Amino acid sequence: MTWLLVLILLPLAGALVLTGLRANDRLATITALAVTIVELLLVIPLWMSYDPGGERLQQVSSMDWIPAFGVHISFGTDGISLIMIAMIALLVPIVIGGLSSTDKLPEGRSAAGFLSLILVQQSLTIAVFAATDVFLFYVLFEIMLIPMYFLIGSYGGANRQYAAVKFFLYSFLGGLIMLASAIGAYSLAADQLGEGTFDWETLVQVVSDAPASTQIWLFLGFFLAFAIKAPLVPFHTWLPDAAGQAPIGVTVLLVGVLDKVGTFGFLRYCLPMFPEASERLAPLVLVLAVAGIIYGSMLAAGQQDMKRFVAYVSLAHFGFIALGIFAFTPQALVGSATYMLNHSLATGMLIIVVGLIATRGGSTRISDYGGMAKLTPVLSGMLLLAGLSTLSLPGTNSFISEFLVLIGSFETRPVYAIIATVGMVLAAAYVLWLFQRIMTGPVRGDALVGVGTTPQPSPDPGPGQGGGTATAVAPSTVGEKKVIKDLSVKEIAVLAPLVVLIVGLGFYPKPVLDTVTPSVEATLSAVQER
Repeated sequence: MTWLLVLILLPLAGALVLTGLRANDRLATITALAVTIVELLLVIPLWMSYDPGGERLQQVSSMDWIPAFGVHISFGTDGISLIMIAMIALLVPIVIGGLSSTDKLPEGRSAAGFLSLILVQQSLTIAVFAATDVFLFYVLFEIMLIPMYFLIGSYGGANRQYAAVKFFLYSFLGGLIMLASAIGAYSLAADQLGEGTFDWETLVQVVSDAPASTQIWLFLGFFLAFAIKAPLVPFHTWLPDAAGQAPIGVTVLLVGVLDKVGTFGFLRYCLPMFPEASERLAPLVLVLAVAGIIYGSMLAAGQQDMKRFVAYVSLAHFGFIALGIFAFTPQALVGSATYMLNHSLATGMLIIVVGLIATRGGSTRISDYGGMAKLTPVLSGMLLLAGLSTLSLPGTNSFISEFLVLIGSFETRPVYAIIATVGMVLAAAYVLWLFQRIMTGPVRGDALVGVGTTPQPSPDPGPGQGGGTATAVAPSTVGEKKVIKDLSVKEIAVLAPLVVLIVGLGFYPKPVLDTVTPSVEATLSAVQER
């Protein structure tokens, strides 16, 4: 059994154990945290065993599943999927470790049920990134929606059911369209090889030689599924609702992990399998990418809810990733691949900090805060660091990725790169605006200052509006400051790994760059050789 299979199966085993701990939330939390820490430690030998100069797919394992149709349960990893798996292994214990500080479970819901869904989500997402059989990838792509649906629909906010159904239907429909294209690729392999197969490496060789018209139709099926998942404009509308209603820990996984399946799909499936179609349709994708950058930035600047703010920030930065992928240069592709990791780190920390703020103030409305830095200086510093990483300040992890995307894109797509640069300016504006509104100035806002209420006469009703003696409740002008505590030692420990990686990769990104570069070069070669 390879390290990769252990990483896939261990969270499932942990989820089974948690089903017997529904009566003990504390023990369930400790057990889940222990499982995910072991999972993170197991990533170390997986990373150490990866040879950047070796075969494209490593840690390969395969067994027959549906032999009559050439379907296998097969897994393997390259440099791009490796950094995604490492990112998942890092974020999940951080989410679980910060659960008590960021999320309060609904009445009657057990921590064991919530955490078991988290572990199942972790297992399925790792399996998606590791799958090397296209049919298996499709099955996992759809199945991983189920735990996320229940995490949003059972543990989210007031409109959680609507958000969960919208998330599920969007992604499920995209997956069905991808299945149609996968069947088309299978048929092409059957015509050329005498038997059908869903093996990824074989399909790359077969489908990439198909006529351009055929490639375009098959490409569109995969692209639509990934564009919804990423998400790109105009397929993004599920994201603000889902991120706004999901618990903070689930939002971290949604925006930091699941979304990356879309951009990973562009790199793993769209480019090498449909190289000619990718080049012909690149202008369309680039228009969507830069539109997402500008559109997401403008909407982020206008948000009044912190969680929806983060959702639109994420939308804008996915535009940079898509821009780099479809610029078809080594620098831009490496930038996009590393941006998937760095975006997860920056956005994950930003979401957690938002959760810590909301837990203290009891609100996610930006207007309910002000001058909070005077009460929580350490938390203020964490928000500033997360924001600076989000806007890709030099010295933070996101800078090198965004820099490579823009430099590489300017070589072949200068107009799109220039438009995307405007997005960098907007990012600085909306991130600093958020920090200024919440943290600077005098202490103010209903979340930080206790405001009493006094009865006030209702306005005189207009003609035909009726009358009465009802009173309206208006806030009094005098309030008392609430007791707001700064970060605890435990909360600092939860954020510490993200702080270390944001700063460390900002000054020394070489380990990640060395890991992804060979896989990116192989992907680009597959496009250029066709």
